Amino acid sequence: MTWLKEHIWPAEAKHVSPAFVADGTRLAMAEMLRSGTTTFADMYLAPEAVGEVLEQGIMRAQLCTPLIDFPTPWAANFSAGLELTQALCERYRDHPTITLAFGPHAPYTVNDDSLKRLSEAQEQLGLSIQMHVHETADEVEQSLAQYGKRPLRRLLESGLLGPHFQAVHMTQIDDDDLDILQDSETHVIHCPQSNLKLASGFCPVARLQDAGVNVALGTDGAASNNDLDMFDELKSAALLAKGVSGNAAALPAMAALAMATRDGARALGLGEHIGQLSQGFAADLIALDLQAANTLPVHNPASAIVYAMNSRQVSHVWVGGQCRVNDGELMNIDLNQLIHMVTEHQRAMAGISQSGEAS
Repeated sequence: MTWLKEHIWPAEAKHVSPAFVADGTRLAMAEMLRSGTTTFADMYLAPEAVGEVLEQGIMRAQLCTPLIDFPTPWAANFSAGLELTQALCERYRDHPTITLAFGPHAPYTVNDDSLKRLSEAQEQLGLSIQMHVHETADEVEQSLAQYGKRPLRRLLESGLLGPHFQAVHMTQIDDDDLDILQDSETHVIHCPQSNLKLASGFCPVARLQDAGVNVALGTDGAASNNDLDMFDELKSAALLAKGVSGNAAALPAMAALAMATRDGARALGLGEHIGQLSQGFAADLIALDLQAANTLPVHNPASAIVYAMNSRQVSHVWVGGQCRVNDGELMNIDLNQLIHMVTEHQRAMAGISQSGEAS
């Protein structure tokens, strides 16, 4: 909460605008494509600006609208956010590469009345819901003190959980939480490096998978992780699962790869279209060069990819059959122009004018 209240939210209030978000989205897409990601989920401010960038069709994405009780640069309150979500839903209803989802920030920023309205809106529009849930022990303790129940139980009783729900983080899980996740078929999105950096705790991936809960892999935002590199995340997830469970066989390489591909597609409600190399699925593909000192000799390709490879070995990326990275070079993004744009934003955030003087 110190990180959010004293650093992130004040910086956002000062610097974030639709243009800022659009440029940040272009930067994120360049990094993700270059490191082999073809589909991402974005949940935060200025979704219209993100959508305008996504309309170019360069990547596939789930666009989650930010729903928070207090005013944000996007909406005056939760109800206004729902109305704006419905408008975006109409705009992207049949878009080939953009799907829409509700993005209520977290249980501690959404009251019970808002959760009830969200449940009604979900039934009406049929959208997925993505929410940060049980990210820290403090979040759970505050919920117990305020509501007399853990956040996940509160969401269940609000009618929100189900196969359409993506619970991001879930570092704090007791037996009742596990039963709820199982019975509701709620998906868990595991963000290991973000959780490590903010000392939030450890998602018990092996325990969840043993219970049949679908666990997908994510990076969280760059503000709490510094990069959006899924191969880096893969290795962290595979190693952390072993350390947390005390079982060296936990989350083997192929299971980790499934979390980043097939299981991620399932969590986004796109499991019948992407995430697998199968007939009838979209041609979202990447090619990897394993002929490098750090990956040779390749006795087991899956193990080499998860434990030894780095994202610089991504040679080609296709989204919907269209080449987006060719021999390591971005095809649809002007990297030099992007670097110039990012530098200008960096200088503005540092309070440096174009003349080079501090403001």
